[in-house]
Amino acid sequence: MFEITPCNPETYRQQTRRSTLVVAAIFVVLALLLSTLAVQVFGEPGGDNFRWNLGGVLLGLGLTIVLVRYVLWSQPWMAMAAYGWQLKRSLMRVTNVMHHVKKGVETGDPTAMKLLRFYHLGVTQMHQLDGNTSDQGQMSWEIDGHRAAMEAQGLDPEQNRLDLAWIDTVKGFAV
Repeated sequence: MFEITPCNPETYRQQTRRSTLVVAAIFVVLALLLSTLAVQVFGEPGGDNFRWNLGGVLLGLGLTIVLVRYVLWSQPWMAMAAYGWQLKRSLMRVTNVMHHVKKGVETGDPTAMKLLRFYHLGVTQMHQLDGNTSDQGQMSWEIDGHRAAMEAQGLDPEQNRLDLAWIDTVKGFAV
């Protein structure tokens, strides 16, 4: 379950830039060290050591991924980057079943209505966090119309939490 939480866009961008630079620096250092080590241990002086350099870089990439996932992900300075990734992942889960969601919304299904509202709120926040206001304006009529339809059905328009069971429910709508 994912929940949309208020974030300051400037703080979000500042912290995600910083965490990106740290992860990139870790990758560069690991790739350089491991490719140098691979060439020194396995390479031939004056020979073609491309494969050892490439192997060191790929090993550095793999180690960076493991470090980020299992060590750095839970660090406070990575919180905004982790939140942004989780938000985008949640939105992608809804996007993957959007044809089912829209079919459910057409029939007035409450679960589909709530899922589309979560999607609208999430996309709105993602546009704000990324500083992308042009796309948000294009969706405003759809967002406002859907909110009004929810209110007309007596549904709470504040759907800040994604319940994964909603996705399974809407998958049952024939397209």
